[in-house]
Amino acid sequence: MDEFEMLIRAVPDFPQPGVVFRDVTPLLADAGAFARCIDALAEPWLGEGVRAVCGIESRGFIFGAALAQKLDAGFVPLRKPGKLPPPVVGIDYALEYGHDRLEVRSDALVRGERALLIDDVLATGGTLAAAQALLERLGVELVGAAVVIELEALAGRARWQGKAPLRALLRY
Repeated sequence: MDEFEMLIRAVPDFPQPGVVFRDVTPLLADAGAFARCIDALAEPWLGEGVRAVCGIESRGFIFGAALAQKLDAGFVPLRKPGKLPPPVVGIDYALEYGHDRLEVRSDALVRGERALLIDDVLATGGTLAAAQALLERLGVELVGAAVVIELEALAGRARWQGKAPLRALLRY
């Protein structure tokens, strides 16, 4: 994991003073490291019968599509409002700085389908918890969730509910 850590750039005071942004673009730009990152993300889920990988907009799309390929599963984007054609199912949720919404095509997943949730960073946990609730509303069997980075000081893991495991490659 040190290899991945070396490729994640810490950007102080972005997007606002006091925040240290973890920039994954150098990791994405290194073809070998990105491939090994996807392998590491996939490893716990191999043999778990994952049929759909659900990526959270927007960097969850990058990791999610590659992970879906690795797991021989489909990819389902969880999008911000107004980005998908109807019919959609959505969920509103609170963020530390306001409100947001996630949507998914209502026909993108089949009730009982085994799905994995993926995002780049787990911070306060609001977005991941909303995505979990959205998938559960659709009757999906949530196998678990994976993130590349968990910001432990923000305690987002505490918002993860249920029995499905939540895995992080890196913790800061």
